[in-house]
Amino acid sequence: MQALPGYPSPMARGAVVAAAMATAVGAAPRGNEAMAAVETQAPSGVAWDDDGTIVFAGAAADLPWEPTIGSADAGMLVPGFVDCHTHLPFVGWRADEFEARLRGVSYAELHGSEGGIYRSSRLFHEATDDEVLAFCRPLLAEMLAHGTTTVELKTGYGLTADGELRELALAQRLRDEATLTCSITFLPCHAVPKGTDRDAWLDTVTSSLLPAAIASGIDAVDIYVEDIAFSIGDLERLAAAAAGVPLRVHGDQLGDTGAAAAAARLGARSVDHLNHTSPEGVEALAAAGTIAVLLPASTAFMGLDPAPAAELRAAGVPIAVATDCNPGTSPVVSMPQAIAAAASIYRIPPLEALTAATLNPACVLGLADRLGTLEPGKRADVLLLDAPSFAHVPYRPGHDPVRAALVGGVASPTSQA
Repeated sequence: MQALPGYPSPMARGAVVAAAMATAVGAAPRGNEAMAAVETQAPSGVAWDDDGTIVFAGAAADLPWEPTIGSADAGMLVPGFVDCHTHLPFVGWRADEFEARLRGVSYAELHGSEGGIYRSSRLFHEATDDEVLAFCRPLLAEMLAHGTTTVELKTGYGLTADGELRELALAQRLRDEATLTCSITFLPCHAVPKGTDRDAWLDTVTSSLLPAAIASGIDAVDIYVEDIAFSIGDLERLAAAAAGVPLRVHGDQLGDTGAAAAAARLGARSVDHLNHTSPEGVEALAAAGTIAVLLPASTAFMGLDPAPAAELRAAGVPIAVATDCNPGTSPVVSMPQAIAAAASIYRIPPLEALTAATLNPACVLGLADRLGTLEPGKRADVLLLDAPSFAHVPYRPGHDPVRAALVGGVASPTSQA
């Protein structure tokens, strides 16, 4: 882990204390009632060793050494937030498209008229590498300031073989310099490149582009299954070509395509969006143990029907919540904001939302053995919040509750504690 300018050395043991603590436990995704994190309303602390690994989490009175951050009479401790669905790296915003949607222009219409993904692709190709990185770095810093200690980066705006590999290389550069943990997802099937036959593009992806990406190092592969993008047949082709690489799917966002059930059948680690998933899709996700990643900010921005969260919860499907940070339909970097939106839109109770923002997304990224909860053996990714209970996070949308964000026991430069 490389430190950002202003960070102290991570090789120093320490401890943080607060008036309360809340965390899920374990390394497996949680669904149904088991999603609720445990909240302890008593002075609590977390201690870590020189390598940034938690050695103790429990009553403040039992800390193995004196706390270096916090106070036993204020605030609460939770795991660092894990944002498992973003579209960084990208460059440039699309606020005019937001205004157009407010006037009644649909996302599909914008997409078909060279807007949407195609517009972000053009902006990406027009920018230099340094310009893309300079645009993304402040967004990652803002994420960390709002408590995100682990984030997914993904391709998808390259839309050519060279462009996708260039975006992958830029994501790897961001990962290597960031203090946040960055997991990289390869999304070569985000949109069908203009002037290219869909089947021909799938041939390119499966025969040469995907093997090159795997060789360079990726953590997952993704595809957008939608009437305006790719089909279930395309999903099956990509899954076969990516055998051994964790599969993720953008599914059922604009309509019920059957993507959720198909992804579950193919062993996908997650299906994301799910606004129009059918009861059969919910049943398939539950049977497979596939994680449902809900993206409330894009649901609100696009005015979409919400995903069937109540049905997913009742079926025991593990749920994760993410920002979907992207320039067109969710220009949101704050996980507290996403949590607040999830509570209001999906009626997810606060302690379930905490698990949906920590342990379950860590499972989506394949990192739950290392992070996502406050337990000995995991990395000391800890947030000190100014709230007396976690309910205050969704209760106060727009308020930044993070007083200190620690990654491996190292406090960010913006920490106030």
